[in-house]
Formats: sequence, C-alpha cells, structure tokens
Amino acid sequence: MGYYINVEPEVNLYVEDLNPEGKNVILFLHGWPGSHELFEYQFNKLASQGFRCIGLDQRGFGKSDRPLTGYGYDRLADDVRCIIDTLELHDIMLLGHSTGGSIAVRYMSRHHAYGVRRLVLCAAAAPSLIRRPDFPYGVPKEVIQDMIHTTYTDRPKMLQDFGANFFFRSVSPALMDWFFQLGLAAAGWATAAVENTWIEEVLFTDLERITTPTLIMHGIHDHVVPFTLAEIQNKMIRNSILHPFECCGHGFFIEEMDRFNKEVAHFALS
Repeated sequence: MGYYINVEPEVNLYVEDLNPEGKNVILFLHGWPGSHELFEYQFNKLASQGFRCIGLDQRGFGKSDRPLTGYGYDRLADDVRCIIDTLELHDIMLLGHSTGGSIAVRYMSRHHAYGVRRLVLCAAAAPSLIRRPDFPYGVPKEVIQDMIHTTYTDRPKMLQDFGANFFFRSVSPALMDWFFQLGLAAAGWATAAVENTWIEEVLFTDLERITTPTLIMHGIHDHVVPFTLAEIQNKMIRNSILHPFECCGHGFFIEEMDRFNKEVAHFALS
C-alpha cells in the first residue's frame, strides 16, 4: 500500500506501507541518495514474517515532493514525526541507514524518542561524516566538497563513482544499474543539499541523549562511512550493542541480506 502524507504546506512524502495489519512495526529511513526501495530485500522477507514494514521517501528523493529547502537534520527529523503522528504509530522500531541513520539519531534527540522502543543504526553517518579539528575520523571535508561540485556539474558521474564505493562484495551489473537509477530519481538540488548538511551539522549531543535500546550494525570495509564511526556510536549510546559485518561494505544490508534480516527481526522481537 502506498500513499502520500503531508508534512508541511505543499510538501507531501511518499510512504510505502507493507502488511499494515502487522503488530510489530519497523519504520525504515533510507540513505542518500536513494529511496525506500533500497530496502526491497528487507520488505520481501520481514513482511512475510508478520512485520509491518513502513518506508518513507525523504523529501527530494524517490516519489516524494522536491522542495528547494528543508534538508537539515531538524526538518528531516520533523518529517519523520509527521509520519509517526499521522499513522498513529507507537512502540515501533526505527531503522536508519547512512544518512537515514543520522536522521534517526536527530529524531531520537529532538523528539525524545517519541513512539520508538527500539533503534537500529546501520552504517549511520554520525556523529560526523567528515573529519573536524576535534574529530579526526570520518572522511576529509574536501571529498564531500568535490562530490557537491560534481553533483552540480555531472550528477550521473558522481552517482556512478559513489556506487563504486557502496559495495565491498561483487554484485551484478544489473544491481549496480538499479542502484544508479534510484540515485538519478532524486532531485539534484536535494542531493547537493544533503551533502552540504553532512558538512554543516554534527550529532554528538544527540547520540549522548539516546537511552532507547539500540542495535548498531556496520560493515568493516565501509568506504563511505568508516567503521570507526560505529565504534564511537557504541561508546556514546549507553544502551547499545555493535554487530560488525566482517566481509561487507556500506551496502551490507544487501551484501549479507539474510544475516541482516535475521538480526533485525531478532532485535525487534527482543
């Protein structure tokens, strides 16, 4: 079942709601620059196990509206709150991958974990994707600046370069093209705006405020969001556990989908 939810004047987000009768709800927040369709292989399996799987397309991405503004973590977290309120969700598991993980972290802090009883961070870009004077981890700021420049001048090339770093294991050319097409479906201005948010915003205080039971999963060979960030998240979130994926990269939820799905289902029911 797919429908649109209004989150602010003239901005509607697309929501895919599979198995709406399911009592155990997982709300999926996709990573940049994709859409809820990145979780196809989770929806396939988990819905058949009785979970209600809800995936939203963030503003500017997938089938959602494409406003010029609203791509900071506060507004993106507020969009999540609108979805939760409109659907009257409670006691859910919130799962975010990459930038979706960043949005989940801000949601938990800004909205005091409203409606959420479990949190899953998958290769989350937190507390900072880029290296800073007091944070020598992440990736160099210049890497993101180059991506922003290429987004505005040759977005298809930027997306292909990004896709080459997304997986550690070999995947089929067809799957790589599918991933590329998901990125092309986004608005260019939204793609660049989120890239800029990586530079402008940090999530240190947000992580420290989280007390909800949290599962952190991350590929050891992640070349997009370094694995070190998962270890830092594990230290900063008091009630968290870290499960490394030893032979995977940023796309570990596809590379090792069976294990990923099992861990998500087990954590949701625990």
